[in-house]
Amino acid sequence: MNQPNPSFYNLGIAPRILELLDRMKFKTPTPIQHKAIPIAIEGKDIIGVAQTGTGKTLAFGIPMIQRLAQSPARGLVLVPTRELALQVDETIQKIGNSFGMKTAVLIGGASMYNQVQALRRNPRVVIATPGRLIDHLGQSTLRLDDVAILVLDEADRMLDMGFAPQIEKILKYLPRERQTMLFSATIPERIVKIAAAHMKLPVSVEIARSGTAAERIIQELFIIKKEEKPRLLGMLLEKYRGTVLLFSRTKRGASRITRGLRSMGYNAAEIHSDRSLPQRREALEGFKTGKYRILVATDIAARGIDVKGIELVINYDLPDDTENYVHRIGRTGRAGQEGHAISFATPEQRGDVRNIEKLMRRTLTMGRHP
Repeated sequence: MNQPNPSFYNLGIAPRILELLDRMKFKTPTPIQHKAIPIAIEGKDIIGVAQTGTGKTLAFGIPMIQRLAQSPARGLVLVPTRELALQVDETIQKIGNSFGMKTAVLIGGASMYNQVQALRRNPRVVIATPGRLIDHLGQSTLRLDDVAILVLDEADRMLDMGFAPQIEKILKYLPRERQTMLFSATIPERIVKIAAAHMKLPVSVEIARSGTAAERIIQELFIIKKEEKPRLLGMLLEKYRGTVLLFSRTKRGASRITRGLRSMGYNAAEIHSDRSLPQRREALEGFKTGKYRILVATDIAARGIDVKGIELVINYDLPDDTENYVHRIGRTGRAGQEGHAISFATPEQRGDVRNIEKLMRRTLTMGRHP
């Protein structure tokens, strides 16, 4: 049984970091933080299973900074997308700065020169996407022989995106004696293999059953013909007045939907792999600050979007990969808040709907067409 009100004070966290958490107004650890932090502080390998929006970054960030403060070694965090890299960096800096620890973010689409300069400043934590990290290794601008802590964040997503060969390659550059923490919302067979080959007796920390979405999300489904989607979308945007994250299956679709929304008078931005890094940053910042009410995204961006208070997630298209449904709807109802997710499915997609229901172990509520 968990204690009724867990706090950060009995998890083995150093007093200096506790003071920081207090200043940052973090009072109660999330379940993944409560379970993972004490084990990670001991230096053990961890496989953490928890949905997005449950505070995983601090679950590995706090132990990483605390352990690095006691040695000259380095930490490496591998993430699937640029957005997630920037988001992780922001959180790590909040704790690392007070220890004088610098970070470096190595992501595609950003200046290689600036990244080399950041590496020359001897960062204690490197946050990287696999492709760009391999570019740096190839150009000898970075060595990994002093990495004592490795984090694979959103590991299932990295494998979905085809990063398995890069991850295998990166692991060869790392010392065998290290702590490895792997975090994922789902644990497919491929992750079990990586864990078996590259981790030492990992402790499993499972907060939610693999494939579950945050409990307080109302999920609704509309069966609708493809050509009727724009009209239904217009009606839903009249009904719900808050911020909306809308998922499209393709980059082209995202651009088309964004144009349609703007022609209807809505402030909308798009985020997908055809957009440059500055464009993606501007879209995300604009969405966070309220400049854009609607953000249209593809799955590539699904996990890097950590925005508080998203009222509604709309799956304009169902995802190609059923497990991505969990990650998409996990963008609303974050950190225990209530959320709402609405999916559009065409009549011929009933099989895909059944697969989602099987994964979620629940039946989606059928919405009544307005």
